[in-house]
Amino acid sequence: MNGPDLTTGLAAELSAELDVRLAAADERLRTAYPGEPTGRQPVHTVYVPADRYTPDTVRTWGEQARTALAAHGRTAEEFADALGLPPGTAAEVYDLVLAKLEREPVEDLRIDFEDGYGDRPDAEEDAAARTAAKALASGEGTPFCGIRFKSFEAPTRRRGLRTLAIFLEALGPPPGGFVVTLPKVTSVEQVEAMTLTAERLEAAHGLPHGSLRFEIQVETPQAIMGVDGVSPLAPMIHASAGRCTGLHYGTYDYSAALGVSAAHQSVEHPVADHAKAVMRVAAAGTGVRVCDGSTNVLPVGDGDTVRAAWRLHARLVRRALEDGVHQGWDLHPAQLPSRYAAVYAFFREGLPGAAARLRGYLERRESGFLDEPATARAMAGFLARGLDCGAVGEAELRDLTGVTPAELRAVRGGPSCAS
Repeated sequence: MNGPDLTTGLAAELSAELDVRLAAADERLRTAYPGEPTGRQPVHTVYVPADRYTPDTVRTWGEQARTALAAHGRTAEEFADALGLPPGTAAEVYDLVLAKLEREPVEDLRIDFEDGYGDRPDAEEDAAARTAAKALASGEGTPFCGIRFKSFEAPTRRRGLRTLAIFLEALGPPPGGFVVTLPKVTSVEQVEAMTLTAERLEAAHGLPHGSLRFEIQVETPQAIMGVDGVSPLAPMIHASAGRCTGLHYGTYDYSAALGVSAAHQSVEHPVADHAKAVMRVAAAGTGVRVCDGSTNVLPVGDGDTVRAAWRLHARLVRRALEDGVHQGWDLHPAQLPSRYAAVYAFFREGLPGAAARLRGYLERRESGFLDEPATARAMAGFLARGLDCGAVGEAELRDLTGVTPAELRAVRGGPSCAS
């Protein structure tokens, strides 16, 4: 056997042996890390206390957001100045915000039976669960929706389970994009319990297996660092048996638990940045998304107060987007203008460069960047997110990139480490 034949024969023999040796590891990687999700992600989650939710809530939030904009951002220039937006994007962003508040003011709605609702007598919470479920079934829909019930910690476990069961019974078949939020998670065992709960509730209500999905709310130190010094977040995700859709950061419970005083609690505090970095590493490649927390500085009061709160909110939204966190919480209708303005400005400003680089990569043109497949997927993901939220139009996308939305999503979903 000559040299090349010996080499190729040895390589083939080794390949066959390694396929057997690494089969179990390959399977673990494939199942535990299926890759990044490619469907639409909402830009925010709106929390509404259960006793304040009605079939008209979404419409009312849109009306109140437009009223705030009309009062304190009457023109594109005034609004851009209030938020600190670049003048060049002011007009197009303003028009996009107005259209969004008319068409789809809320992307993801969460009816809150936890901190936003508080402790009530059982009969009162039972009635609120039935009323809210019927309102969700009959009210104006949103692309994504769900409820947050009380945690699986011992003092609130029975009440939380009871609310969830009553709500699902009164709701009937859940609408598309329905998800439940499990708050104050402290252990992998609680996630396993939530997985069991979902299975039992599906069976009881005749729902398809795997259809009841949930988010893990990260607002305790135990969710970031376990007793053995290792983060339990990745095991939590894998304990969900594919039902976990997101990790949501809880700004105020988490920072308070670490001793941060109320005046300094914020999604940009160093303890928040650390927690979200751990969340992102745990979620990477699993199909689970990370969501930022909220700011409780609300745009209410006189004009100067509203505009200052808008500027803060827009800066925090922009900061999260630049860090790769594309979703956050909103707690008040007047936060919608600053949310959408910050999101649209981010995508409008980045559109020309991302589109040109992606087109150059796909058409194999010479450019000033040595882009790789992973970079191309990131640019396609950026453009797809802009398309999903309304910052980018389909015709505009085709003109700039030379690809259709379907082709763009194919690039975005291209091979991952688990493929």
